[in-house]
Amino acid sequence: MLHFAQVQKEATTGETKLRLLARQESEYTWALIEEAEVIPVVETDVWSNGLLVLVELSPTRQVLTIKDATDWVLDLVKNYLTSEISLDFLQQEKVRVEEGLQTLTLEKLDLSRRLLEVEARREEIQELEAKLQQQMKDLNSN
Repeated sequence: MLHFAQVQKEATTGETKLRLLARQESEYTWALIEEAEVIPVVETDVWSNGLLVLVELSPTRQVLTIKDATDWVLDLVKNYLTSEISLDFLQQEKVRVEEGLQTLTLEKLDLSRRLLEVEARREEIQELEAKLQQQMKDLNSN
């Protein structure tokens, strides 16, 4: 599973650890890790203290790959933070979509009601046709 992490080097021991900050839930969804989990790393000289990295972890929490997250973070900034999309905008869009769904639900209910009315009228017309045919039959037989 892919994680967003920060490299932490202990000054006294020189030991390198990764502080997990977030984990990928799906392609476009990430969840923050509330209580920071720390994973030891064997590679000690490769990553500098404080560096943000993307870490692929195995199901047993073993580090599979580590790569610098600079390009990934810059891509996020370019795609989501430099456009007109803000949290307010997204919340307004959510409200607009919910209102649209409510409108569609009301329209669907109205169409269902109209369909029932049309079906009832059709049945009335069929009954009237049957009565009229019976009356014409009665008149012809006299």
